[in-house]
Amino acid sequence: MKTRFTIATVVLLLSSMFTLKAQTLESKYGLDSAQTVLNASLYVEMVKQKNYEEALPGWRYVYNNAPAYGKTAYIKGVTIMRGMLRKTKNPKYIDTLMMVYDQRIKYFGKDRKYPEGWILGRKGGDLFKYKKKHIPSVKEAYSILKKSIEMQQLKSEATVINYTMEASGILVKAGEIEPEEVIDNYLLFMDMAKKQIDAETKESKKENLDNARKNVEQIFFKAGVADCETLSNIFTAKFEANKDDMVLINKILRMLNRQECEDGALYAMVAERKYELEPNADAAHNLAKMFIKKKEFGKSKNYLEQAIELEEDAEIKADLHYKLASIQFLQGQLSASKSNALKAAKLKQNWGLPYILIGKTYASYSQKYGSSALDHKKVFWVAVDKFKKAKAIDPECAADAQKLISDYSKHFPGKEEAFFEGIKNGDVVKIGDWINETTKARLNE
Repeated sequence: MKTRFTIATVVLLLSSMFTLKAQTLESKYGLDSAQTVLNASLYVEMVKQKNYEEALPGWRYVYNNAPAYGKTAYIKGVTIMRGMLRKTKNPKYIDTLMMVYDQRIKYFGKDRKYPEGWILGRKGGDLFKYKKKHIPSVKEAYSILKKSIEMQQLKSEATVINYTMEASGILVKAGEIEPEEVIDNYLLFMDMAKKQIDAETKESKKENLDNARKNVEQIFFKAGVADCETLSNIFTAKFEANKDDMVLINKILRMLNRQECEDGALYAMVAERKYELEPNADAAHNLAKMFIKKKEFGKSKNYLEQAIELEEDAEIKADLHYKLASIQFLQGQLSASKSNALKAAKLKQNWGLPYILIGKTYASYSQKYGSSALDHKKVFWVAVDKFKKAKAIDPECAADAQKLISDYSKHFPGKEEAFFEGIKNGDVVKIGDWINETTKARLNE
């Protein structure tokens, strides 16, 4: 009671300072400025104490009689409704919570930092969170969340995207939306996540965004529309009926590529049709992936070479060179494999995989290099050099690189056999042939 008395006294003193002028419900202080300030002060104090029940009367006065007073009434209103809902489990507070969001949009929906789209995201999220077992409410929440994302675009919060994806998974299982809509959401959200991550400069925020992306993937897989057979069932008839629709063709290929369904009949039909309509780098790359999956490496190499010639994006081109280098390695074309791996590394800085591949090409050539057992073992020095470089520049492949370093270091020459050729630890040694590298001798005991 003392708190209430103190607040009331201060407010009444302050209210006497207001200049008398015509007031309406739409003006900041409503019809009675003194009552508005008094009730606002009372409910804010009660919210600080987490006494939501006692905060209700004061908050309700401001909400009803001075709706334009300030955003605080709506921020605290959400806190109060959530608190009352936790305490009473009474669903009426969900309805009031929705009204709070609606009225905030009416009076503060054009706020630059937290506009209507942002508020809708919070509204849809709360409706979904509190009523996810009630399908009509999930449908309503889903609609609100989709509108929020449409308005906010790349400013959409990760939680809003996750709730939307989760809601679509529930609705497709209930037969309320088509599987293709879930797929469209997934592709949109994954594209948004990539753009958000690329635009972000702080590593901590990048990590949070990446975690959100992984969560979207996990929710999508649980929706039951992600396996190759289901995708084929969804899209085969659509493709057969719309073989010239490039939007559909690209959507199908993106989805099948994401789920690694390149060896199916649908992928073959769609990839070949795209190449007929638009024989560009992407179309050639799709066919290359299909033939890689089928282990038809001769055909895949032809399409990879076409894709490399046509591709303009440096990072994608690096990936193409690496894939070509990997196939050449499998076919024993070690010098050509090294050449393409180097091109991949040059196009994409701090990428360790090409150097790991080069190290493997060297190691594979060891028995053919030189004429003695010592010559064969010398090659492992330059192989390990490449593994070390991969580890130094690329944390993502550091663990694999370290394992290769440990495995291949065991094959270094011993001190005794090197002694007869006058080689000591630390000597500079040239490894010739197509390898053409200079390294330092490292000898095992």
